[in-house]
Amino acid sequence: MAAQPTPQRTSPETPQGAWKITFLLFLFMLVNFADKIVVGLAGVPIMTELKLEPEQFGFLGSSFFLLFSISAIVVGFIVNSVPTRWVLLVLSLIWALAQFPMVGTIGLTTLLICRIILGAGEGPAFSVAAHAIYKWFPDEKRTLPTAILSQGSAFGVIVAVPALNWVIVNHSWHYAFGALGVVGLMWAVAWLIMGKEGPLADISASAAAEQRIPYFRLLTSRTFIGCTVATFGAYWALSLGLTWFTPFIVKGLGYSQQQAGFISILPWVFGAVIVLLTGWISQALMARGVSTRVARGVLGATPLVFGGAILAILPFFQGSTGLVIALLVIGSGLCGSIYVVCPPMLGEFTPVSQRGAVIAIYGALYTLAGIIAPTVMGSVIQHSPTLLEGYFSGFSINAVVMGMSGLLGLLLLWPNTERARLRGQTPVSFAPSSQASDRVRA
Repeated sequence: MAAQPTPQRTSPETPQGAWKITFLLFLFMLVNFADKIVVGLAGVPIMTELKLEPEQFGFLGSSFFLLFSISAIVVGFIVNSVPTRWVLLVLSLIWALAQFPMVGTIGLTTLLICRIILGAGEGPAFSVAAHAIYKWFPDEKRTLPTAILSQGSAFGVIVAVPALNWVIVNHSWHYAFGALGVVGLMWAVAWLIMGKEGPLADISASAAAEQRIPYFRLLTSRTFIGCTVATFGAYWALSLGLTWFTPFIVKGLGYSQQQAGFISILPWVFGAVIVLLTGWISQALMARGVSTRVARGVLGATPLVFGGAILAILPFFQGSTGLVIALLVIGSGLCGSIYVVCPPMLGEFTPVSQRGAVIAIYGALYTLAGIIAPTVMGSVIQHSPTLLEGYFSGFSINAVVMGMSGLLGLLLLWPNTERARLRGQTPVSFAPSSQASDRVRA
């Protein structure tokens, strides 16, 4: 008698309200990155008023990340058992309240303390938001929402930079911080009214009873290491952009603060295009049965290699200001692809009950670049023969870090076989009809 075909399980439908939550979390990340970039945008006025040397300003940029990773790990374990709705609300209130002391006359110490507190509040932001979104979308539909979530960072800069720069130029950098505090409170109120917990975490009894994998095995898996290393290189470039891009435009290239405000938007506009394209291409490839090794791993890591190569040639064009800006925009903007693909890759093989912690630990590790990169750049600038030479040396270091991280990502990112390997099963390649086990995972 002929064997009966195995019935295929269908993917759960995207719950009603999923895109509303995605939009709210997009705004959450918009506020997050507006908070991050304000120090870099106001870098020259801050250095002038507080009489800071480049090394001191570099340390100010790094101070934001001193508790960033620790808080990300702690909160990552918390969201394994506490609803993300309430965690996100608490984080947003911390952000808002940390901004208001800067409205008055302050010194470097107060600014440092407030930035450290803000960093502690913002450290878990992306991982908690991603964990929250994954409760609204099944696995094969997560790449595009993740891309939209990531775009909150780009639009946070695109929207905030002109507005904040206007405040800085026409009033004071102090009031730019105050404005961000007010916006943060507005988001908290909106989330309190409209924010909800996603329903997909409980759609299947098998998901609730899913076999746990020891954290040591998850955190030493090649795909987790590959995601961490690759995103570390991307975040090196991002943290330099947050802290040093606008001062480079003003002090290095001679533009005014007002002109620099508009130029500072360009990397984020280009990065937004890259991120959205990555999300769209990745989901289109997966819909056609392409393995997540290619549709996520290769697609995310390859732009890092090209971005590093572009930044490496930057010093050879010092005489052409326009070309320098273009190369810097393109080289640093290409790193955005990796943010789109890594959280879904980790979600492929991490049990639901452990996903919040694993994504948070991943974020905590790669954001260590935020502690190192701004300080390294400040030290290189201060100890170089000329200011411009210091900047270009710093960007050359960035090029090496990005290129190497991309190559390691290409070597290590194999999410399509990771889950089976961790559980001692026979690997299966991705196809929309063969993801039954993944589709019931929140």
